[in-house]
Amino acid sequence: MNLTRRHFTVGAALAATLPPSVARAMADPTSRELVLSDPEAPVLGNPNGDVTVVEYFDYQCPYCKTSYETVREVVEQDGKVRLVMKDWPVFGGASIIAAQAVLATAKLGKYEKALDAMFHTPMKLQQTDVEKALAKVGFTFDDVGKAVVKNQAWISSLLDRNWLQASAFKFVGTPSFVVGSTTFAGVLDRKGLKDAIAKARG
Repeated sequence: MNLTRRHFTVGAALAATLPPSVARAMADPTSRELVLSDPEAPVLGNPNGDVTVVEYFDYQCPYCKTSYETVREVVEQDGKVRLVMKDWPVFGGASIIAAQAVLATAKLGKYEKALDAMFHTPMKLQQTDVEKALAKVGFTFDDVGKAVVKNQAWISSLLDRNWLQASAFKFVGTPSFVVGSTTFAGVLDRKGLKDAIAKARG
């Protein structure tokens, strides 16, 4: 099957096909539980960490790209932080395609590598940039496209929840963060992120 941009779509229509447990959770997508511990969201860092850092991001956001390495380094060096990267594709169609593609790789066992590859793409994404990023982790665009189609209900519901949460927090752009119980609109530099983690822990 030759997949194109039209196969990568996002919307709430498929929510009716969700498993009952996820459907119940959708009743309050902005709950603390779903913001910090959405069972459908991939987790990086220490899955048993004592503090959760949630970042709402877009692969075309220049600030997300420049702060990506800092966030990953702080989480790795701390060793006790759960990191949940929540796609919030506010920059349009290419961002939606990239978000869906990387989320689909979670079902193929290579989410973290695909996430990293997608963050090292040009600021303004073209389909060829997405294809190159996927190729770096051993996938063709068609391979991932098939995984997107197969997992469309899961991907769509997750992206919908991310949008609802970001809107509920009145975030105006990416990146935005939730660290423990505190929201942060805008970039957190190294010191700011470390201080936020320490405050959540304390």
